[in-house]
Amino acid sequence: MAALLASYADDKTEDGRSRLVRHGYLPEREVMTGIGPVPVKMPHVQDRGAGAEKVRFTSAILPPYLRKAKSIEELLPWLYLKGISSGDFQEALAALLGPNAAGLSPTTISRLKTVWWDEYEHWQRRDLGARRIVYIWADGVYFQPRMAEEKQCVLVVIGADEWGRKEVLGLTDGYRESTQSWRELLLDLKRRGFTRASELAIGDGVLGFWAALREVSGNTRSSSAWVKSDWAMDPGSGV
Repeated sequence: MAALLASYADDKTEDGRSRLVRHGYLPEREVMTGIGPVPVKMPHVQDRGAGAEKVRFTSAILPPYLRKAKSIEELLPWLYLKGISSGDFQEALAALLGPNAAGLSPTTISRLKTVWWDEYEHWQRRDLGARRIVYIWADGVYFQPRMAEEKQCVLVVIGADEWGRKEVLGLTDGYRESTQSWRELLLDLKRRGFTRASELAIGDGVLGFWAALREVSGNTRSSSAWVKSDWAMDPGSGV
């Protein structure tokens, strides 16, 4: 707020008054945080200028309509994946954040699930053509989502550029770690622009990935450009 007012300090109205001034607060609202609900009031400004476009103050840490802190936003998907049903979120949040925690209606949870799915599909369609990936790391991760009886295999491909910056390039649920499942994931990466062969591919000893990699990489690189490795990845080493 102080920075905004300072940037308009020289702007005056026709009668010589400051154009932008403090003007109390917006109505108080509660924001759900990791320590429970916290009441907050955001300062408000008044633009006395005669222009059609009014200057408004927007807080970077308190966006309009924000009701949940980022930590809570990240907590909700985990609760859902752990098997909490849409109607039990109020009880779960009360147990975690205290009895005064505001519950979320089943309708709100259903809306959030739709948002999560839309974000995932948008991420899955993003263009990879501009990335220069030096090496990739592939593995199948097994976990048991929600109330499923059997563990599900999710195939993951992580890439790193020449500066060592890592990102998840793609992931999909697969039938264990079969060649067909890996082929579909690698072909999807290729369709989205990941066409330049990496210098190094790292994975475990499962043959499905290596068979699919040889098929999808084609003649863009000789087989010696793809190095199979059974290195043990040390999570603490940063590799």
